[in-house]
Amino acid sequence: MTHIYFNPWLERYKQPFGAVQEGAMVNVWLSVPEQQNTKVFLVVRKEGSSVGQKIFTMEPATEDRFHFQTLMDQGWGLYFYYFKIVHEAEGHETIQYYGFKGQGGEGRIYGSEREVIPYQLTCYQKPEIAPKWYRNAVFYQIFPDRFANGNPNRVINQPKKNSFIYATEEDEPFYIKNKENEIVRWDFFGGNFKGIQDKIPYLQELGITALYLNPIFEASSNHRYDTNDYFKVDSILGTEEEFRSLIAALHTAGIAVVLDGVFSHVGKNSRYFNISGFYGENTGAARDPQSPYRDWFTFNHYPNDYKSWWGVADLPEVRKENPSFQEFIYGDLDSVLSKWTSMGVDGWRLDVADELTDDFIAGIRKNLLSYQEKILIGEVWEDASNKIAYDTRRKYVFGDHLQGVMNYPLRQQILDILKQSRSLQDICEEMIRYQENYPADFYYNQLNNIGTHDTERILTMLDGSVEALDQAWGLMFMMPGIPCVYYGDEAGLTGGKDPDNRKFFPWKSINPRLFKNCQKWIERRKKYDVLKNGQFFPFYSKTQKIFGIIRYSGNDYVIYAINLSDQEQSLNVGELSSPRAYRGEYAVLDRILEGEILAPKGSLFMYDSE
Repeated sequence: MTHIYFNPWLERYKQPFGAVQEGAMVNVWLSVPEQQNTKVFLVVRKEGSSVGQKIFTMEPATEDRFHFQTLMDQGWGLYFYYFKIVHEAEGHETIQYYGFKGQGGEGRIYGSEREVIPYQLTCYQKPEIAPKWYRNAVFYQIFPDRFANGNPNRVINQPKKNSFIYATEEDEPFYIKNKENEIVRWDFFGGNFKGIQDKIPYLQELGITALYLNPIFEASSNHRYDTNDYFKVDSILGTEEEFRSLIAALHTAGIAVVLDGVFSHVGKNSRYFNISGFYGENTGAARDPQSPYRDWFTFNHYPNDYKSWWGVADLPEVRKENPSFQEFIYGDLDSVLSKWTSMGVDGWRLDVADELTDDFIAGIRKNLLSYQEKILIGEVWEDASNKIAYDTRRKYVFGDHLQGVMNYPLRQQILDILKQSRSLQDICEEMIRYQENYPADFYYNQLNNIGTHDTERILTMLDGSVEALDQAWGLMFMMPGIPCVYYGDEAGLTGGKDPDNRKFFPWKSINPRLFKNCQKWIERRKKYDVLKNGQFFPFYSKTQKIFGIIRYSGNDYVIYAINLSDQEQSLNVGELSSPRAYRGEYAVLDRILEGEILAPKGSLFMYDSE
């Protein structure tokens, strides 16, 4: 007999693993040491249901277990569940509760029902089948102003008023702020569409097959998250014709392009708000109370006191529920999405997706469904399955919304592994919890990164270690999802927080070791299909300080392991741990790992096909 036990990560206790589609059959077992005079109940609450809690009697099963089977026919959404165990002895009842312990997997006993933390079960409408090009892609994120200037003598296109244009590409990014800590002067380095097009051979050499571009639309700043005109490209980047030429050239080279959609706010100097009068003295919501854009914004006291994004005065917040704004962004005809997607853009990344209502995201998704092979990815920094924003549980993962999210948690997991700032068991369990909560296709659609324009440079975070960065890439490329390289990480760019993480690309001083290491991992992903679609199995050894990942599918196996200790370590299957049961062939593992030695702080990459 065993103690009371449940673990949804093990098939002995729950089938199938993880999220389930609406209409699927789910089986749950709970181990109880003594079945005689014991009753076990499964307590379930569907979020948003008017029924409230449902209590189901579990039936005694083989060995020491109680069993319950159910058909998921109560609609998609989040289900929360725990167990109630009633022991009867000598006319007295003892009640225990079993629920979630914190990270996932094995739970714990609770003495009071009020204290129980329930497990989560995600039930989705339908799988999110992403375009094949996306699932096979290797992305490269470009901050357009900082990548490359394709003009003769690097002349700056259309310099902006009240801005500083740097003369050299080696200058450090710099902001001029006023006493209110607001940025009043921007620095522009002059990167443009021609520059990106000129560097297509470089991207091909690296192995890139898709670009994610930070905003390209007309704006006042260098980052362009303060959109001034959604229907115009920023003149400092070039003309619309040059952008069309870029798309065509990228597609000819087999490279897709995804744009950054910033729809939660606009610039204060935009034609829609126009507080400065740049677009005319009597146009825009802040200058004309009768403006067609007036209802897009919330004014506390017209015109200078208005609701802005996170209190940033440069960014008036848009009322996304406004029908006029919705039609403007994703209507069937003449909308922002229609213009650029029809031009050949392959997908969109939604900035601050939690600032957009579920209906708004659903509207964008519906627009994109009228085109072939498009992708919609959201910026979500946490677990997207249970994200609450503005007191509302979001519908990202259930179908007809986002197809995937940017996998920001992965960056921190990788840093924690390499810097040994968290236990390997804890990190491993966190990885499995995300896998459990996401529908399988959604999980494999994540856009993985170890650095973006919103984070410190990965090389800086790893104290300049070329070897550690190689291992960071290794972990990212081994994970399910689509890898995305932040421009310049492969060249040796360093920097802390914004603006230091947005330096100009060092074309004259590319670090050859970093480049070749990044190129190596891209080549591996392309060569081994198991890295795109294979099963995922993380493992660790506390005593040896080893962390690794196994990807397997059919006869194909790929293993990557990192030795975090200062001692030489052998890889023995029996000494490795994981929160989940391994479903591959142990004989294959034994054969692959036989005699393999990990050097101090070293790593191993191994492929085998039966």
